[in-house]
Amino acid sequence: MEAAIQHTIDTWLNEGYDQQTKDEIVRLQKENPQELVEAFYRTLEFGTGGLRGIMGVGTNRMNQYTVGFATQGLANYLTKCFKGHKVKVVISHDSRLRSREFAEITAAILSANKIQVFLFEDLRPTPELSFAVRHLKCNAGIMITASHNPKEYNGYKVYWQDGGQLVPPHDKNVIKEVNKITSLSQVKWNGDDSLIKIIGEDVDKVYLDKIAKLTLNPVAIKKAKNLKIVYTPLHGTGITMVPKALDMYGFKNVYLVDEQAVPDGNFPTVKSPNPEEKSALELALKKADEVDADLILATDPDADRVGIAVRNAEGKMQLLNGNQTGSLLFHYMLSQWQHNGKLNGNQFVVKTVVTTDLISAIATDYNVECMDVLTGFKYIAEAILKNEGKKEFVVGGEESYGYLIGDFVRDKDSISACCLIAEMAAFYFANGKVNHKTLTDALHDIYKSYGFYKEDLLSLTKKGKAGVEEIQQMMADFRSNPPKMLGGQPVVMMKDYAVSKSYDLVNHSNTIIDLPTSNVLQFFTADGSKITVRPSGTEPKIKFYFSVIEHIKKRSDIATEEARLNAKIEQLKKDIAG
Repeated sequence: MEAAIQHTIDTWLNEGYDQQTKDEIVRLQKENPQELVEAFYRTLEFGTGGLRGIMGVGTNRMNQYTVGFATQGLANYLTKCFKGHKVKVVISHDSRLRSREFAEITAAILSANKIQVFLFEDLRPTPELSFAVRHLKCNAGIMITASHNPKEYNGYKVYWQDGGQLVPPHDKNVIKEVNKITSLSQVKWNGDDSLIKIIGEDVDKVYLDKIAKLTLNPVAIKKAKNLKIVYTPLHGTGITMVPKALDMYGFKNVYLVDEQAVPDGNFPTVKSPNPEEKSALELALKKADEVDADLILATDPDADRVGIAVRNAEGKMQLLNGNQTGSLLFHYMLSQWQHNGKLNGNQFVVKTVVTTDLISAIATDYNVECMDVLTGFKYIAEAILKNEGKKEFVVGGEESYGYLIGDFVRDKDSISACCLIAEMAAFYFANGKVNHKTLTDALHDIYKSYGFYKEDLLSLTKKGKAGVEEIQQMMADFRSNPPKMLGGQPVVMMKDYAVSKSYDLVNHSNTIIDLPTSNVLQFFTADGSKITVRPSGTEPKIKFYFSVIEHIKKRSDIATEEARLNAKIEQLKKDIAG
């Protein structure tokens, strides 16, 4: 074992850590020394989603001490940034194991640092936390959640005073302050109850009122009063808001998946509470067939992301991926804004660089600027902040099932997204010329108009210290020896976001990418295919994003072209990932 790791372990055994923690360290020393190394070889760092890790003992695990150290570091940073001002922070949490405990520890430490704390009375969705930061005029917000990760995980998302997650320089500066906390004695553990205010329904009401004002076509909802929706919160926080919001919009035929309607951090009915995975929606799909539903909505545990399934023209429930749902939602929003006379050339939409370029094509057609930002919804929030008072934000989204309508929240928001997706389904349901039009019909119309874009994602999990090193080496190899051919096509352009440069491999020139640096590579082939490679900021994975395109003349060509595009993606996977 490395000396530095052993020193950290000895510190935990010899200082004032609780006996249960010490007993667990001793057990791991005897029974699983490799696991002990994994638990102590580093300190958890903020990635695109903040602090996130497996729960357990150690500096590389989520526990009361890593939460405490992070909170003291954050408190120190806030005190420096807002010197001379009364600092205020709002805290929420999801349904995960120990989430309430971590939230209360966080509240106690902040209050011990003379910071005013607003603590939600019980679990609430991430987007409501983001809203509450601005609504309560706080300097920061904290959400205890590990989003869609398996039950062993928990996390700690920090939001700045704009309601968005931390972006440079604050993210790195907070880490610097956290790293200065090296002993238990530096943490102010004993809270001041007089500085902790419990909040709940008062914030809920204002948040829901804001969502109510987002509706673009209430007439369509009335026309489609027979639309049936199945909703599952996947044992998470969505149960607190989504049913209320859908009812508020006028959707009265909403069926809950009862087995998943109770918040439970063990997530007993799913392998992983991730709406991207079909297995997580099995009970919802069964319920949809039982009640003959038209639409399924599924939110992840902290209710910032939503997955959907729709009944297609053949009468079967069909899952849509994040790019497909996003393309439909962006198109619906822009078409309704145009129909309502709200587009005047001063609007913009935002997507991430790994999200389908079909959205860019749609925005161009409506003469609306589409901004590309780095992966992570915090960069969408940053774009909104930069353009506040100058341009009007309509909608933002990313391929990983996250969408935002309106700007009163500054993170992905499945509550408002559920409402607008349901409204969109109602619109097409009510306006079919002969039979009810489905969302798959609408998607096929979009493909015919703008091109058939097909995307896929390949994630390779590389766990632990060795995995981190392997991912780093893979990225280094791609940079030093980039592929010349992919999918039988020459690579004509490479973008390296780590050095903010785009390389034209045909003309042997380069241009500057006007975005913050990030460990992301993109390769573009002569036929318009795009391959993106990036390490995950929240999981031990390296991700490969594939996007291919084919133009079609009629909807009947879709099945044939889809098979061709799928084959092209499979070849790209083999070429770049082996």
